[in-house]
Amino acid sequence: MNLFDQGKLAFFERVLRSIPVRFKIRKLHSKSVFLSPIFIHNGSGVTIEKGVTIYPGCRMETHFGGTIIIEENANIGQNFHIISGESELRIGKNTTISGNVFITNLDHEYIELDKHILEQKHIIKKTSIGDHCFIGYGAAVQAGTILGRQCIVGTNSVVSGHFPDYCVIVGAPAKIVKRYSFDRQTWLKTDDKGNFIEI
Repeated sequence: MNLFDQGKLAFFERVLRSIPVRFKIRKLHSKSVFLSPIFIHNGSGVTIEKGVTIYPGCRMETHFGGTIIIEENANIGQNFHIISGESELRIGKNTTISGNVFITNLDHEYIELDKHILEQKHIIKKTSIGDHCFIGYGAAVQAGTILGRQCIVGTNSVVSGHFPDYCVIVGAPAKIVKRYSFDRQTWLKTDDKGNFIEI
């Protein structure tokens, strides 16, 4: 068997392993692969577009009418956990998400004493990941985070807030450390607010 035939066989094996998932979510494009084992809660709110690959250990949850949309050609590593409550949570086209990443648009209030946090009010904040982003291993993307186009998130970063297109974000809490300068046509260091540092 040549390498081409082996590649075709591996692809069809992945497609076959995705078949059980197709009955659990709203839409899984025929040219996307979603590998078991998985956990899906309220899959009717989940849409996965063409060319997406999701590796094993994924946990997807939608609550109170929330939706998750994963756009074309996204590639998602193992043990991915995503939660959407009441609103849309979108992952943009051609985005790569490494393993053990958590993304949510839902927080729990905690102000009531002696009441379990899961029984307290939900706080929903718009969260979205732009096209062509890269999210490093172990990152946590908190509710209310907006990542622009082609943002790079460092390993184990804890991300919260709005970040412009073409920036590098690292740390816990995550801050901008570089942005692309169209004037100089290169990536340049910035302060933590994203202003270029003169060099």
